Amino acid sequence: MRLHAIDSPLIADEIPIPRPKRGQLLVKIAACAVCRTDLHVIDGELTEPKLPLVPGHEIIGRIEEIGDGVADLRIGDRVGIPWLGWTCGECEYCTSGRENLCQRARFTGYTIDGGYAEFTVADAGFAFRIPDTFNDVSAAPLLCAGLIGYRSLRKAGDAKRLGIYGFGAAAHIVAQVARYEGRDVFAFTRAGDTDGQKFARDLGAEWAGDSNEAPPEALDAAIIFAPVGALVPAALRVVKRGGTVVCGGIHMSEIPAFPYRDLWHERTICSVANLTRRDGEEFLALAAKIPIRTETQTFPLAQANEALDALRSGKLRGAAVLVPRH
Repeated sequence: MRLHAIDSPLIADEIPIPRPKRGQLLVKIAACAVCRTDLHVIDGELTEPKLPLVPGHEIIGRIEEIGDGVADLRIGDRVGIPWLGWTCGECEYCTSGRENLCQRARFTGYTIDGGYAEFTVADAGFAFRIPDTFNDVSAAPLLCAGLIGYRSLRKAGDAKRLGIYGFGAAAHIVAQVARYEGRDVFAFTRAGDTDGQKFARDLGAEWAGDSNEAPPEALDAAIIFAPVGALVPAALRVVKRGGTVVCGGIHMSEIPAFPYRDLWHERTICSVANLTRRDGEEFLALAAKIPIRTETQTFPLAQANEALDALRSGKLRGAAVLVPRH
């Protein structure tokens, strides 16, 4: 399996093409979107990766080989491979519809080799069929940015006025879902990001401004995608009584102290962890129905570093997608 040598001691340079074991698929990768979680892994902010590691967990590809025990997929089928790559199926979380909280879970591009490559192996039970509505590149961001955005939106309840902090890959997808559901979207970007604010307005946001500004109306809920802990008290100050602040990232900087009055009146803070397969099935069906339009910028696999740098510096509009050259 050839893959790009990313300048990090964590990342594999070149490893053999793996063979699928029982219940697994060998997938020839057509596209892999670049996620902020990849940065957290590569920068060492997520501290328990397998070593060496192939990052990437927003994978679209076609099945090249099938291991024993897989009955419902065929060679040539197109599948998507998300962050959640395996769960035990036995614990209290797996048996109560909360497999996203499984303590033995394994994660694509973190504890399982991922998609910054030409081939990968995945558990067949955690691979999604991809609607024909989407081509390979446009589908790739749905596998994490879309899924985590969808779960975050569901955690926000039936909020009519929804704030979104950090208007990147996840936000530009969830904003489309929110507008389809009749919600009003208020977008918050880093200070002075007029391009990002215009992008949000182009997608139907009622208002877009800096993250240190107050929106023109109090919000029913807010979702934070930017990994900035200081946004939590900022969001609490602009949600109404009984409002919810959802932290949609896997990693966030420290949340600073804030006065109790900002939390009072039954405001709540919650986090989103991973996803469930049910989330994936529901979201992909909804995404095809709307239909979601993903904004993407493609990079050859050999330019993975450049894609990561563009994400780190906030220079992307939408999502970066790596495309192998087979």
